Formats: sequence, structure tokens, C-alpha cells
Amino acid sequence: MSDPSKWPDSVPNDSFQGTPGRLTFRQRLDAMIAWLFRNRQTGRMTVAQLPNAPLIVFLVAVAVRWIFHPSGTAGTIVGAVATVALVIWAGDEIIRGVNPWRRALGGGVLAITIVGILVR
Repeated sequence: MSDPSKWPDSVPNDSFQGTPGRLTFRQRLDAMIAWLFRNRQTGRMTVAQLPNAPLIVFLVAVAVRWIFHPSGTAGTIVGAVATVALVIWAGDEIIRGVNPWRRALGGGVLAITIVGILVR
């Protein structure tokens, strides 16, 4: 892919065959991908990042549940810690996500988590 910072919003009339002043499908696709995945702080493409504290807590709680299969009160606590950590992570992504993809990911995870809680 070409350098996203050089992707045009529009193109000069004489730059390609076709309708003057209109973007090609490829240019539109490149612009959409750049809008969706470009980190608004660094300008780099960001799909995934290193886990932050709430996501690490969630992953550790899931690993504990998977490895030790706690039951009773311990199992309830591990499950609650995992759920709360995931909700905090999702809320953080919705509020502070670096691009629309990260905010949508947070929103989707939050929605799925809430539905999971409601159907228990």
C-alpha cells in the first residue's frame, strides 16, 4: 500500500481516465481504510495495541478460570473480576480509542458483554 499520508481527498482532473474530479474505487477504499485504522495521535495505522491494565486483568482472570476451574465463591469472584475488567477496557476504548476501529471494537465488546450478563 502507498503511504496513507499522501492519499488524496480528491484528485486533479487530468490525473486519471474517468470522471474528472472523482476518486477511483481504489482511492475511496484506501481513504476509508485510512479513516478507520489511522491512529489520530501518531498518524500510523493501528489495528491492535499492547494490552493495557484492564485487558491484562481480564486475560489473567480468564487464564485463572481456564487453568484452575475455581468453583463457588472463588469462581464467582474470578468471573466478576474478568467481567468488570472487560467492561472498563471496553469503556476506555469507546472514550479514548485512537481511531474509529478501536472505538467500534470497544462498543462491540461492551454490547456483547452486557448481553452476556443479561442472559445469565
